[in-house]
Amino acid sequence: MASTVYKWLLVPFMGLILNKPVDPDPHPFHVSVVEINHNPTDKNLEISCKIFTDDFERVLVQNYKTKVDLINPPDRKAVDKLIEDYIKTHLVITADGKPTKFKYLGFERENDAIFSYVEADDIPSVKKIDIVNRIMYDYFEDQTNLIHVIVGGVRKSTKLEFPTKSAILEF
Repeated sequence: MASTVYKWLLVPFMGLILNKPVDPDPHPFHVSVVEINHNPTDKNLEISCKIFTDDFERVLVQNYKTKVDLINPPDRKAVDKLIEDYIKTHLVITADGKPTKFKYLGFERENDAIFSYVEADDIPSVKKIDIVNRIMYDYFEDQTNLIHVIVGGVRKSTKLEFPTKSAILEF
């Protein structure tokens, strides 16, 4: 019992010493998942980004210096704007050498994760996708970003571990 009390007291104290906040109950791992699906009928890329809710709130607070509640947002439009900006500045996709422009569609919460959705229009076909993914790199140095890309029914995946931020997938 005493050792448990000391641990709870030690964690905030270490934060003071290191001049950094220390999370008393960190995740054992930090991961996001980006899935990119080429839709040849609509000629677009359908993109979803899955990020742990509590981690995403922390990085949004850090980057935008405002209170963020992704579970019960008091102002949904304001939260949408933060998420849209974050995704657009931390995820860059180039299809066949042409930069894509994202249209933000929204976000939803599922269990302990936030799924945000964007799409890139006017992409009739894809042979090569260049991805720069820095999601959560500005908060965690042990971040892993998984990427799944589906083109013509073929699924290819890759893993980026901090500090590696880019990958190229060819179909």
